[in-house]
Parts: sequence; structure tokens; C-alpha cells
Amino acid sequence: MGLALRPSVPLRTRLLRLVAATLIVFTAMVGVGVTAPADAPFSIAIRPVFVNLGVDIDIKVWTMHLHFAWSALPAASSTKRDNATI
Repeated sequence: MGLALRPSVPLRTRLLRLVAATLIVFTAMVGVGVTAPADAPFSIAIRPVFVNLGVDIDIKVWTMHLHFAWSALPAASSTKRDNATI
């Protein structure tokens, strides 16, 4: 008669299950947050910004507000012209 122990699950299987569960929870949270009204305790607002080809994302969790802005166009030129003549 053997002990009633389950065979061990490989680490890879555990990690894959953890990643799958995390993706499911993240997708559910985004789905609930996007469809929630603005005065709800948890809401996500996504607004496109057409002037600079970007997007503004506001996430509200109770009293904490997070703001994320992304733009396809840079805000300022990253190169400066040298005054020296070539």
C-alpha cells in the first residue's frame, strides 16, 4: 500500500498555468474597467489623441488615478543642428 501523494507537477506546467491564469484575470479586469461608468470605484478610460497620433489611458482605482500617454510622434526633435558649416 503506497502513500496517497500526488505525482509532482513539473515547474514548466506550473508556470504555464500561472501565466494563463494571469492573462485571464488581466483580460477580465480590463473588460470590467473599460465598461464601468466614470464614477465607479474601478474604471479605465481610453481616449485617442489624433493630433499627435497617440492615446491617453486613465485608470481609476478608488482614490488613486493613473495616467498613461503614448504618442507615435516625438514631442520634440531629438537631433540638434550644428551651427558649423560642412
